[in-house]
Amino acid sequence: MPRTVAKAPHREQEIASTAPDEFVGCWYVLHTRPRQEKVVAGELTRLNIQCFLPLVRYRRNYDGHRRLVQIPLFPGYVLLCGDAADRLSALRTNRLVNVLDVPDQARLRADLAQIHRVVNGDQPVDLFPRLQKGSRCRVTSGTLVGVEGVVIRRKGPWKVFVGVKFLGQSAELEIEPAMLELLD
Repeated sequence: MPRTVAKAPHREQEIASTAPDEFVGCWYVLHTRPRQEKVVAGELTRLNIQCFLPLVRYRRNYDGHRRLVQIPLFPGYVLLCGDAADRLSALRTNRLVNVLDVPDQARLRADLAQIHRVVNGDQPVDLFPRLQKGSRCRVTSGTLVGVEGVVIRRKGPWKVFVGVKFLGQSAELEIEPAMLELLD
């Protein structure tokens, strides 16, 4: 059974609290370094640059204690709405891998409005629901690009264990779901 993540409104959600369809400017997709989404969104917010980072709540165990944490709905990505100067300010954070231009601004704006409704709604959200036990997948980034395997198990929204066969033997990889694509 897939893990589900509860809705997200909370202090950290202030970054994404304004409905993105109310933002003014051109949208850019910021591809961040691993686990830098909240830091980037916080820095942009402090610089008065409009950004959208949809967060969802997830229960996690720390030292035997269950805690609610907020994690990005789209790990590795923050959305910026602004102009070329705002884009340059984001690059100056030194926390980005790439800035992607958005050719269809109207479509992205409509999609973000729906995502905003989902993360602020009362329904649970499942991160990477298609990465289930037995799914065939391929690594799309990192040093293991192109390696194929089968999902053995999931450990929350951040880790997937993939079995890879080498010379009749099997090895287990622990990898972030955002680095995988389904082959089925």
